[in-house]
Amino acid sequence: MSETLLTVEDLRVRFPSPHGVTEAVRGVSFNVGREKLGIVGESGSGKSVTGRSILRLVSHPGIVTAKRLAFRDTDILTASERTLRDIRGRHISMVMQDPKFSLNPVMPVGRQIAEAYLVHADASAAAARQRALELLAAVRIREPERVYDLYPHEVSGGMGQRIMIAMMLVPDPDLLIADEPTSALDVTVQMQVLAIIDDLVTRRGMGLIFISHDLNLVASFCDRILVMYGGRIVETCRAAELHRAKHPYTQGLLSALPQIDRPPADLPVLRRDPAWLDAPGETR
Repeated sequence: MSETLLTVEDLRVRFPSPHGVTEAVRGVSFNVGREKLGIVGESGSGKSVTGRSILRLVSHPGIVTAKRLAFRDTDILTASERTLRDIRGRHISMVMQDPKFSLNPVMPVGRQIAEAYLVHADASAAAARQRALELLAAVRIREPERVYDLYPHEVSGGMGQRIMIAMMLVPDPDLLIADEPTSALDVTVQMQVLAIIDDLVTRRGMGLIFISHDLNLVASFCDRILVMYGGRIVETCRAAELHRAKHPYTQGLLSALPQIDRPPADLPVLRRDPAWLDAPGETR
């Protein structure tokens, strides 16, 4: 792995409530360089909370602690708000799951991209518009001049996701966190969006954290995979070796996937072992 961009050591995220403390993330550790890292697991396994905690976006009453959470040499947990504003977007960008909840519904999408550019660059309105048009073209949107003036409700889900990707790429970040960016899209559009992300990440030499519950998708797209269960990483492997997974949880997830070349039968039910919550995960 090349230059280490992000270091995460013993990350923990807790949510106190009147009924006790819920530990959403429990002792997660990993590094990310200029690579495509996938994080997979069931809903509730702690994937998205892990991604949001990297940018200190876990809302109150969530409590985020770690032995080390750093972007290059900057400690994210102790960084000032001014330093965080510089890191967010300029160095680490995050694409949320559903663009409808991330885009301003009363502002044309092109203006939103241009506004993001003006936050990070000392430029004129004309230069910001031109940059927005260039980014719309970069994410393979046809007729960017027309799309620039559309409102979020006037674009499809796939186009909305491309617009969000364009907005996150405005400051040319070093690391992109994509939180299930294709889960709300049909298969054809999914592959188009993934091809765009792959092309941009490869061409720009960025790092990518790709969060998903789709094991086949992540195995075909990423370089390395972290498998999460109950807020912990239970297994780490190369994406090309996912089919050789050793942890019974990963094996259970893979077995529950329908195979087009396998005779139709009842899919097996994943049988969980309470020991998985506390036993050290396998790393290879």
